[in-house]
Amino acid sequence: MIDRYSTEEMRRLWSLEHKFEVWKKIEVLACEYWHSAGRIPDADWNDIKDKANFNTNRVLEIENEVHHDVIAFLTNMAEYIGPASRFVHFGLTSSDVGDTALSYIVSEAMDRILSANRKYLTLLHSQAVAYKDLIVIGRTHGVHAEPTTLGLKLLGYYTEALRNYERLRDAAREIKTGKISGAVGTYSQLPVELEAFVLEKMGLQVEPVSTQVIPRDRHAHLMNAMALSAQGIARLAQEIRLLQKTESREVEEPFQKGQKGSSAMPHKRNPILSERMSGLARVIAGYASTGLQNILLWHERDISHSGAERVILPDATSLLDYMFQKMSFVVENLHVYPEAAEKILQSTKGLLYSSKALLVITEKLGISREEAYSIVQGAAMEVWANPEGSSLREKLAHHPSLSALEPVIWEEVFDPRPFVANVGRIFERIPDPPAE
Repeated sequence: MIDRYSTEEMRRLWSLEHKFEVWKKIEVLACEYWHSAGRIPDADWNDIKDKANFNTNRVLEIENEVHHDVIAFLTNMAEYIGPASRFVHFGLTSSDVGDTALSYIVSEAMDRILSANRKYLTLLHSQAVAYKDLIVIGRTHGVHAEPTTLGLKLLGYYTEALRNYERLRDAAREIKTGKISGAVGTYSQLPVELEAFVLEKMGLQVEPVSTQVIPRDRHAHLMNAMALSAQGIARLAQEIRLLQKTESREVEEPFQKGQKGSSAMPHKRNPILSERMSGLARVIAGYASTGLQNILLWHERDISHSGAERVILPDATSLLDYMFQKMSFVVENLHVYPEAAEKILQSTKGLLYSSKALLVITEKLGISREEAYSIVQGAAMEVWANPEGSSLREKLAHHPSLSALEPVIWEEVFDPRPFVANVGRIFERIPDPPAE
């Protein structure tokens, strides 16, 4: 992942140095088992544990000749260890090291992502509570519908993010497996106990049935969970972009001191972070598709997944971590404009109360719903046709078919508060953000 869309810690986790460090750890742990089983003499074991090392540039130099990264790594380690290196990688195959290390590094990345996710959830929940009672217009098909509250809008994104957090956590648990079972997963050259010993030290579970590789449905599950989380972030980002349009400007992503929105137009305050979230989510969605295709390997394995994973796993985890960091900043510092929200509520001259008018007329006059609908719709269409003319309330109050209704009834009909009276009940049934 390019530096622009990744954090320093994620770049460290996915560096070659860190990967080789994990490879070394696995190899040394395997030797530790062989030593405890009496297969490696004390002197050789001491050389392995004390001298095992690598030089990244040297590994790459050897790989350029042998065209095999694990062999290049082992060759370089042998240069440090000396004759005792004959015991290193004893009975193992490359994927025992590579797949186990990949699970370990992905798990490290997921720990960071889940931590960033919890912060995001906490901030989103806090803002939902803060704006629980701020009445704003609800829209369907992009058209004004009925009143809602900004807090309820945000609560919807919070609960989606909470579901995605559980999906990520489940996927992170599922990916936390390793395998050291030999060339086709039969333990032909090593004991089952070696695998259990190494993986316990690594904090990983044993893959119950492996071939030469860990089955890639685990990785696909993770990729899809990350794609869903990214889409949840992008959905909120899109809503902010829509609400930030000049015509309404009910909310706005933070615009920092010294920030500039356009090289040509000094007045611009563009939702660049929200737009960035929308774009990056598309990348992760594409990677999820690749993850699904990586499941289909030939027989006990091929390497058609390998090159793809070297791109999609570092990129997707780095991007999602970055997205949580940036969107947390947007949510925490969100600009909200209550006066603009009120102006938008009034902008259609009462049309948003048509549903309440329909029910009141039907109930109070005892007429059919179809007849009441015709009356309200007719008045509403006149308001649409002449937005500078009378409001819906005025047209209904003076409608000849509704003269039997008491004027006070219209106070009830054209009051936004009853529309959101039950919002608090919705908040009561939503869990708090996870602590850990």
